[in-house]
Amino acid sequence: MPNRDGQREKAESASAPDRIPRKVYQAELARLQTELVKLQEWVRTTNARIVVIFEGRDAAGKGGTIKRVAEFLNPRIARIVALPAPTERERSQWYFQRYLAQLPASGEIVLFDRSWYNRAGVERVMGFCSKQEYLRFLRQCPIVERLLVEDGILLRKYWFSVSDAEQERRFRARLEDPVRRWKLSPMDLESLSRWEAYSRAKDEMMAHTDIPEAPWYVVDSEDKRRARINMIAHLLSTIPYTHVHPPPLKLPERRPSTGYERPPRDLQTHVPDRAAELPRVS
Repeated sequence: MPNRDGQREKAESASAPDRIPRKVYQAELARLQTELVKLQEWVRTTNARIVVIFEGRDAAGKGGTIKRVAEFLNPRIARIVALPAPTERERSQWYFQRYLAQLPASGEIVLFDRSWYNRAGVERVMGFCSKQEYLRFLRQCPIVERLLVEDGILLRKYWFSVSDAEQERRFRARLEDPVRRWKLSPMDLESLSRWEAYSRAKDEMMAHTDIPEAPWYVVDSEDKRRARINMIAHLLSTIPYTHVHPPPLKLPERRPSTGYERPPRDLQTHVPDRAAELPRVS
């Protein structure tokens, strides 16, 4: 199987000549992820509630960044929410209803991989909502977000910005990669031909929803490494968390054997040792 990481490195380096070196990126990412674990413990012990919204064009790097944010966090504390298309019942509800049901309880973090802003983006551009529904969203969204913040939720909104040329390059890379091809949908490909429509929709959305209580933060995502580092560092800088010292832990000593003997291996069905068949390389 080809080295996909190497192929991606080569493709991405062509479009990002000033890329952060891999070792520098990995070292800083590890440091930031350690801080995210500290943030998680602060959230757990103080009963804080954090909502982080990730929005942007298709292939802008949201998913990869969310993966790095959540990589070492406890999934019982930090949840990723990526809702599918609404059901018929959900379409009959108040638009925000199914999203608000996903909000965190005390001591939780929720990462929205796309959010209620679908209405201002894909639904607006592709005609999945009426003009009246769209205008109602623009009126109600700032009110809803002010209510969330007033209730104590720490709400952060990030827009991942990428150029049309880089988006197209990433789409082509996905088409050629069998393990990433699933990321492409007809809706994604349609966004290429509607670039300006999405740009106008984004501008109008921000004009109505970039409010002091919940401002938009734009992440330059032309270089994925920079985008991940910058976004995580900014998120950490906006939350007044402190280091919570974990309780001391000590491994207990093993108890003396009471004569237990493991059953013979041939009485169990074992997974074949496929790894033993792999070629040995130095």
